[in-house]
Amino acid sequence: MTYADESPRAGTLAGHLDAGLLSPVRAGTPVEVAVGDSAWLQAMLDAEAALARAQARCGTVPVQAAEAITAAARADLLDVRELALAARETANPVVGLVKALTAVVAERSPQAAEYVHRGSTSQDVFDTAAMLVAQRALRLIGADLRDVAESLAGLAAAHRDTVTAGRTLALHAVPTTFGLKVAGWRQLVLDAVERLERVADGGLPVSLGGAAGTLAGYLQYAGQGADPATVLGELGAAFAEETGLTAPVLPWHALRTPVADLGAALAHTTGALGKIAADVLVLTRTEIGEVAEPAVAGRGTSSAMPHKRNPVLATLIRSAALQVPALATVLMQCLPAEDERSAGVWHAEWQPLREALRLTGGAAHTAVELARGLTVHPERMRANLAATGGQLVSERVSAVLAPRIGKTAAKELVTQASLLATRTGLPLAEVLAELPQLAGVLDREEAAALLDPAGYTGVAGPLVDRALTTAAPGRARASGR
Repeated sequence: MTYADESPRAGTLAGHLDAGLLSPVRAGTPVEVAVGDSAWLQAMLDAEAALARAQARCGTVPVQAAEAITAAARADLLDVRELALAARETANPVVGLVKALTAVVAERSPQAAEYVHRGSTSQDVFDTAAMLVAQRALRLIGADLRDVAESLAGLAAAHRDTVTAGRTLALHAVPTTFGLKVAGWRQLVLDAVERLERVADGGLPVSLGGAAGTLAGYLQYAGQGADPATVLGELGAAFAEETGLTAPVLPWHALRTPVADLGAALAHTTGALGKIAADVLVLTRTEIGEVAEPAVAGRGTSSAMPHKRNPVLATLIRSAALQVPALATVLMQCLPAEDERSAGVWHAEWQPLREALRLTGGAAHTAVELARGLTVHPERMRANLAATGGQLVSERVSAVLAPRIGKTAAKELVTQASLLATRTGLPLAEVLAELPQLAGVLDREEAAALLDPAGYTGVAGPLVDRALTTAAPGRARASGR
């Protein structure tokens, strides 16, 4: 079997080599298009065009040349596969892109072609493009996260007082409410929105350094007598304004904080969504059955077992949550870059960053449907609360008995009673009522009342109320308006 060759047919198929077959969490989602190869190509062209316009504003490139470059900076005029193959000879895609863009511009305006990539370097263009791609992806992710938070707010309010078993280390612990659990999910999502917006608002800078971070090429093309401080300030500000990114204090070719911060925020986001998915996966188990994913015809079917309806959405989200932190680690490992520009370290960021963006975007988009359509089964929660015959509330009995017979004695008696209840299958209230040590101390009626899970949810309700007063960050900022 032939897997790949350099035939024209292989080149045609190359655009479909990564169609999302092994990454269904992002397949078909908006972020997939926003961070695909064509999107990266367009972002690099946008960076080149924005640079030309910024230089025109500073008087170092003719306005007509900047307009011609901008008009030619269209991804559909270039062959992304040819650029990818050419990049093998230069270790980055910008060299081939500059050559191809120059040729397109030259066809329209030979004079303007002289001003393509004027004084710039590959990393200026690629890193600026990376920030543009990230900015566009973060808008999509942020919008989806706010939708998730909104749905979770409604779910938490609706189930503010729905009693369910709190579980620690996989076992029943004490009662809680489903509303409080959901409020916790929402809080994680809001935390993720805040982190992503912090990066989007101030952590996505243009890259403007020239060959070795001194902007020497830009200054040289500014002409004799150009003031270095003026070139630095005006060009940087104009480039940032043209792209919608920020102007960094220093060139960051080897100072990779923007990428590392972005990776960390994406890892937190998928972790937050992964917590929701993990809980849903537990609660959908056949023997628990407290929630169910939204039912869609044909979804979740098994290739072998006709009765199954697998929790597909939570599975996809969790898969992303397990991958993105590892990708973010790669981005963190690129911080110790050598010299003024690195060999291999910078290059190692590209694919992990793109994959982290699209996995996070896919998870956020999937979480919208999960949060909107999650079905809750309070009757199953009530049945599960009764599964241990009242032992779920043993902590409360110990606390009530402590002032009556002493804290240590109370703990020991309730522990013994719980073991006996487990062994005999009797309700804990009956076992406690029969203990001679508790004669005249605790009767059957009081024991039964104390062991009612609904009476021992602490301040779960007020906690939900307090959490729901925390508003999601505004839509306008993240949508770019």
